[in-house]
Amino acid sequence: MEDSQEYKNKKAYFEKIITLYGRNVVIEILQDETITIHKLHMSNSNKPDGAVETILKLAKKRGIEVVYHDKNALSRISKNAKQDQGVAIDIIASSYQSANEIKNLKSFKLLALDGIQNPQNLGMIIRSCAAGYVDGIILPKKSSAKISPLVIKASAGTLFKLPIYYCNTLDEILKELHDAKIYLLSSHAKNSIYDLKKNEKSIFVLGNESEGVSKEIEKFCNDSISIPMNRGIESLNVAVTASLIAFMR
Repeated sequence: MEDSQEYKNKKAYFEKIITLYGRNVVIEILQDETITIHKLHMSNSNKPDGAVETILKLAKKRGIEVVYHDKNALSRISKNAKQDQGVAIDIIASSYQSANEIKNLKSFKLLALDGIQNPQNLGMIIRSCAAGYVDGIILPKKSSAKISPLVIKASAGTLFKLPIYYCNTLDEILKELHDAKIYLLSSHAKNSIYDLKKNEKSIFVLGNESEGVSKEIEKFCNDSISIPMNRGIESLNVAVTASLIAFMR
Protein backbone atom coordinates (compact mmCIF):
# COMPACT_ATOMS: atom_id res chain seq x y z
CA MET A 1 0.00 0.00 0.00
CA GLU A 2 1.40 3.37 -1.03
CA ASP A 3 1.82 6.09 1.61
CA SER A 4 -0.74 8.90 1.49
CA GLN A 5 0.32 12.37 0.35
CA GLU A 6 -0.44 13.69 3.84
CA TYR A 7 1.97 11.17 5.37
CA LYS A 8 4.65 12.02 2.79
CA ASN A 9 4.27 15.74 3.53
CA LYS A 10 4.57 15.17 7.28
CA LYS A 11 7.60 12.94 6.81
CA ALA A 12 9.30 15.55 4.60
CA TYR A 13 8.53 18.23 7.20
CA PHE A 14 10.02 16.31 10.12
CA GLU A 15 13.09 15.29 8.11
CA LYS A 16 13.96 18.98 7.83
CA ILE A 17 14.06 19.37 11.63
CA ILE A 18 17.51 19.88 13.15
CA THR A 19 17.90 19.91 16.93
CA LEU A 20 20.45 22.28 18.45
CA TYR A 21 21.34 22.90 22.08
CA GLY A 22 23.10 25.24 24.50
CA ARG A 23 21.76 28.46 26.00
CA ASN A 24 23.72 30.96 23.90
CA VAL A 25 22.94 29.07 20.69
CA VAL A 26 19.23 28.92 21.54
CA ILE A 27 19.13 32.64 22.36
CA GLU A 28 20.79 33.49 19.03
CA ILE A 29 18.31 31.30 17.15
CA LEU A 30 15.30 32.81 18.92
CA GLN A 31 16.59 36.29 18.11
CA ASP A 32 16.92 35.48 14.41
CA GLU A 33 13.40 35.75 13.00
CA THR A 34 14.51 34.38 9.64
CA ILE A 35 14.87 30.93 11.26
CA THR A 36 11.67 28.87 11.51
CA ILE A 37 11.37 27.16 14.89
CA HIS A 38 9.33 24.02 15.52
CA LYS A 39 9.64 23.61 19.28
CA LEU A 40 11.69 24.64 22.34
CA HIS A 41 12.71 21.98 24.87
CA MET A 42 13.60 22.90 28.47
CA SER A 43 14.75 20.83 31.43
CA ASN A 44 12.34 21.15 34.35
CA SER A 45 15.37 21.36 36.65
CA ASN A 46 16.60 24.66 35.14
CA LYS A 47 17.00 27.41 37.70
CA PRO A 48 15.42 30.76 36.69
CA ASP A 49 18.64 32.61 35.89
CA GLY A 50 19.16 35.39 33.33
CA ALA A 51 19.73 33.13 30.31
CA VAL A 52 16.70 30.93 31.04
CA GLU A 53 14.46 33.98 31.53
CA THR A 54 15.73 35.49 28.26
CA ILE A 55 15.01 32.24 26.41
CA LEU A 56 11.46 32.03 27.76
CA LYS A 57 10.76 35.71 27.00
CA LEU A 58 11.96 35.34 23.42
CA ALA A 59 9.96 32.13 22.96
CA LYS A 60 6.81 33.80 24.29
CA LYS A 61 7.34 36.81 22.03
CA ARG A 62 7.58 34.54 18.97
CA GLY A 63 4.78 32.22 20.06
CA ILE A 64 7.04 29.16 20.20
CA GLU A 65 5.75 26.02 21.92
CA VAL A 66 7.79 25.20 25.05
CA VAL A 67 7.96 21.60 26.27
CA TYR A 68 9.46 20.66 29.65
CA HIS A 69 11.33 17.39 30.24
CA ASP A 70 13.35 15.72 32.95
CA LYS A 71 17.14 15.69 32.43
CA ASN A 72 17.25 12.21 30.92
CA ALA A 73 14.48 12.94 28.43
CA LEU A 74 16.13 16.21 27.39
CA SER A 75 19.48 14.50 26.89
CA ARG A 76 17.81 12.02 24.52
CA ILE A 77 16.52 14.98 22.50
CA SER A 78 19.77 16.97 22.47
CA LYS A 79 21.98 13.85 22.23
CA ASN A 80 24.55 15.81 24.23
CA ALA A 81 23.78 15.82 27.95
CA LYS A 82 27.16 17.31 28.85
CA GLN A 83 26.73 20.44 26.74
CA ASP A 84 23.00 21.07 26.30
CA GLN A 85 22.78 23.23 29.48
CA GLY A 86 19.18 22.13 29.96
CA VAL A 87 17.98 23.63 26.68
CA ALA A 88 17.38 22.32 23.14
CA ILE A 89 15.54 23.75 20.15
CA ASP A 90 14.09 22.21 16.99
CA ILE A 91 14.53 24.34 13.89
CA ILE A 92 13.14 23.82 10.40
CA ALA A 93 16.04 23.92 7.97
CA SER A 94 14.37 24.52 4.61
CA SER A 95 17.74 24.02 2.90
CA TYR A 96 18.08 20.53 4.46
CA GLN A 97 16.60 18.03 2.00
CA SER A 98 16.80 14.45 0.82
CA ALA A 99 19.62 13.61 -1.57
CA ASN A 100 16.97 12.01 -3.79
CA GLU A 101 16.05 15.56 -4.83
CA ILE A 102 19.36 15.75 -6.74
CA LYS A 103 17.88 13.44 -9.39
CA ASN A 104 15.45 16.21 -10.33
CA LEU A 105 18.20 18.77 -11.03
CA LYS A 106 19.09 19.40 -14.68
CA SER A 107 22.59 20.61 -13.85
CA PHE A 108 24.66 20.94 -10.69
CA LYS A 109 28.06 21.31 -9.08
CA LEU A 110 28.06 19.53 -5.71
CA LEU A 111 30.49 18.60 -2.98
CA ALA A 112 30.07 15.15 -1.42
CA LEU A 113 31.62 14.64 2.01
CA ASP A 114 32.94 11.19 2.86
CA GLY A 115 33.61 10.84 6.59
CA ILE A 116 34.33 14.47 7.52
CA GLN A 117 34.54 14.34 11.33
CA ASN A 118 35.61 17.81 12.47
CA PRO A 119 32.62 20.15 13.06
CA GLN A 120 34.76 23.22 12.36
CA ASN A 121 35.84 21.79 9.01
CA LEU A 122 32.21 21.07 8.12
CA GLY A 123 31.18 24.61 9.08
CA MET A 124 33.97 26.19 7.04
CA ILE A 125 33.14 23.97 4.05
CA ILE A 126 29.51 25.10 4.21
CA ARG A 127 30.58 28.75 4.41
CA SER A 128 32.91 28.50 1.39
CA CYS A 129 30.33 26.65 -0.68
CA ALA A 130 27.61 29.17 0.19
CA ALA A 131 29.91 32.02 -0.86
CA GLY A 132 31.20 30.31 -3.99
CA TYR A 133 29.81 28.54 -7.05
CA VAL A 134 28.53 25.33 -5.51
CA ASP A 135 24.90 24.23 -5.74
CA GLY A 136 24.86 22.11 -2.60
CA ILE A 137 26.61 19.66 -0.29
CA ILE A 138 25.86 15.95 0.06
CA LEU A 139 26.19 15.05 3.75
CA PRO A 140 25.69 11.44 4.92
CA LYS A 141 24.06 10.88 8.30
CA LYS A 142 26.44 8.02 9.11
CA SER A 143 30.18 8.46 9.77
CA SER A 144 30.09 12.25 9.40
CA ALA A 145 29.97 15.27 11.66
CA LYS A 146 26.41 16.26 12.54
CA ILE A 147 24.93 19.75 12.24
CA SER A 148 25.69 21.19 15.69
CA PRO A 149 26.31 24.54 17.42
CA LEU A 150 30.01 24.21 16.52
CA VAL A 151 29.15 23.74 12.85
CA ILE A 152 26.81 26.73 12.87
CA LYS A 153 29.45 28.90 14.52
CA ALA A 154 32.13 27.84 12.03
CA SER A 155 29.75 28.45 9.13
CA ALA A 156 29.28 32.05 10.33
CA GLY A 157 25.52 31.92 9.84
CA THR A 158 25.61 30.54 6.28
CA LEU A 159 24.17 27.10 7.09
CA PHE A 160 20.70 27.94 5.77
CA LYS A 161 21.90 29.68 2.60
CA LEU A 162 22.91 26.50 0.75
CA PRO A 163 21.11 23.19 0.08
CA ILE A 164 22.40 20.38 2.30
CA TYR A 165 21.41 17.04 0.78
CA TYR A 166 21.26 14.29 3.40
CA CYS A 167 21.47 10.53 2.88
CA ASN A 168 22.16 7.62 5.22
CA THR A 169 25.35 6.64 3.42
CA LEU A 170 27.13 8.34 0.54
CA ASP A 171 27.28 5.25 -1.65
CA GLU A 172 23.49 4.91 -1.74
CA ILE A 173 23.09 8.20 -3.64
CA LEU A 174 26.29 8.15 -5.74
CA LYS A 175 25.38 4.82 -7.33
CA GLU A 176 22.10 6.33 -8.55
CA LEU A 177 23.62 9.42 -10.18
CA HIS A 178 24.79 7.61 -13.33
CA ASP A 179 24.85 10.70 -15.52
CA ALA A 180 27.05 12.77 -13.18
CA LYS A 181 30.81 13.14 -13.45
CA ILE A 182 32.15 12.15 -10.01
CA TYR A 183 35.64 13.32 -9.10
CA LEU A 184 37.78 12.01 -6.27
CA LEU A 185 40.14 14.57 -4.74
CA SER A 186 43.52 12.97 -4.07
CA SER A 187 46.97 14.41 -3.54
CA HIS A 188 48.36 11.42 -5.49
CA ALA A 189 46.26 11.92 -8.63
CA LYS A 190 48.08 12.89 -11.83
CA ASN A 191 45.27 14.96 -13.34
CA SER A 192 45.07 18.58 -12.22
CA ILE A 193 41.81 20.13 -11.06
CA TYR A 194 42.65 23.14 -13.24
CA ASP A 195 42.53 21.04 -16.42
CA LEU A 196 38.96 19.85 -15.95
CA LYS A 197 36.40 20.40 -18.66
CA LYS A 198 33.11 21.80 -17.46
CA ASN A 199 30.31 19.24 -17.07
CA GLU A 200 26.57 19.77 -16.68
CA LYS A 201 26.57 17.54 -13.60
CA SER A 202 29.69 17.40 -11.42
CA ILE A 203 30.28 15.97 -7.95
CA PHE A 204 33.57 16.48 -6.09
CA VAL A 205 34.17 13.93 -3.32
CA LEU A 206 36.21 15.07 -0.31
CA GLY A 207 37.41 12.43 2.13
CA ASN A 208 38.10 12.06 5.82
CA GLU A 209 40.65 14.44 7.35
CA SER A 210 43.26 11.72 7.92
CA GLU A 211 42.18 8.72 5.82
CA GLY A 212 40.94 10.45 2.66
CA VAL A 213 38.18 9.00 0.48
CA SER A 214 37.16 5.47 1.48
CA LYS A 215 37.65 2.50 -0.86
CA GLU A 216 33.90 1.94 -0.84
CA ILE A 217 33.25 5.42 -2.25
CA GLU A 218 36.28 5.44 -4.54
CA LYS A 219 34.69 2.83 -6.83
CA PHE A 220 31.89 5.26 -7.73
CA CYS A 221 34.31 7.97 -8.91
CA ASN A 222 34.98 8.46 -12.63
CA ASP A 223 38.29 10.26 -12.21
CA SER A 224 40.91 11.22 -9.62
CA ILE A 225 42.14 14.80 -9.56
CA SER A 226 44.61 16.76 -7.47
CA ILE A 227 45.41 20.35 -6.60
CA PRO A 228 48.99 21.03 -7.75
CA MET A 229 51.30 21.97 -4.85
CA ASN A 230 54.52 23.97 -4.66
CA ARG A 231 57.53 23.92 -2.33
CA GLY A 232 57.12 20.28 -1.33
CA ILE A 233 53.74 20.74 0.35
CA GLU A 234 51.86 17.43 0.14
CA SER A 235 48.27 18.31 1.02
CA LEU A 236 45.81 20.94 2.21
CA ASN A 237 43.22 20.98 4.96
CA VAL A 238 39.91 19.61 3.62
CA ALA A 239 38.14 22.93 4.24
CA VAL A 240 40.79 24.78 2.21
CA THR A 241 40.41 22.26 -0.61
CA ALA A 242 36.64 22.81 -0.53
CA SER A 243 37.19 26.57 -0.82
CA LEU A 244 39.32 26.18 -3.94
CA ILE A 245 36.68 23.97 -5.58
CA ALA A 246 33.88 26.32 -4.53
CA PHE A 247 35.38 29.28 -6.37
CA MET A 248 36.18 27.44 -9.59
CA ARG A 249 33.75 28.40 -12.36
